[in-house]
Amino acid sequence: MDSRVVGIPEVDGTEQVVVVIDVMRAFTTAAWAFHRGAAKIVLAADEDEALAVKAGHPGWLALKDGASADGFDLVNSPRLIQEADLVGRTVIQKTTAGTVGALAVVEAKLALCASFAVAGATARVLTDTGTDSVTFVATGEDGRAAEDLACAEYLDRLLAGNRPDPGPYLHRAATSPAADDLRGGRRRGAHPADVELCLEVDRFDFAMKVGLEEGTAVLRPLRTRPDAVSAADRAR
Repeated sequence: MDSRVVGIPEVDGTEQVVVVIDVMRAFTTAAWAFHRGAAKIVLAADEDEALAVKAGHPGWLALKDGASADGFDLVNSPRLIQEADLVGRTVIQKTTAGTVGALAVVEAKLALCASFAVAGATARVLTDTGTDSVTFVATGEDGRAAEDLACAEYLDRLLAGNRPDPGPYLHRAATSPAADDLRGGRRRGAHPADVELCLEVDRFDFAMKVGLEEGTAVLRPLRTRPDAVSAADRAR
């Protein structure tokens, strides 16, 4: 399968099959939100839009990067999202990089959002579609984020039919500036355990597909083949 990796500034609207990657933390947080029972995640362009959407849907929950703020119910932390009861709920997500990248490609033929937590399931979806090319969008640092590039390369190896050792890719992510910032408490709205959760490979057996629904960008879980079992489940 042919592949290329771009940053958000290089997205030009010609992408047909896309994987938008945000390891730390948007699409690790989103995966945990679905695990906690969220029905869907609506992606907002900015905080004002997130609050406006919430105002029109009082039962929905708004999530943002950084520290908590008036009107927002959740922060972009996979560890803190574990404490939320999201069964059947809709979450409105706005983050600095991940949601921006997803919105940039939402009209693609197939757009998936990924992190290490859903890497295997994401690769299975792409393989099952029979596509012959894919664009990876590394959202952090305008395409230079070490953790997103590592995840893109890991996915590329999976798509090539290999069974790569995830260790070297996780090491690159674990030693990235983003991981260092999170561990050092330099990102507000974070939890010390966020980094380790972002480094779990195949924690979940679903991919995450984004598309337009009545003009709104919506992220939903996409279950893979029935015989697919997550690494975490196999370890139990």
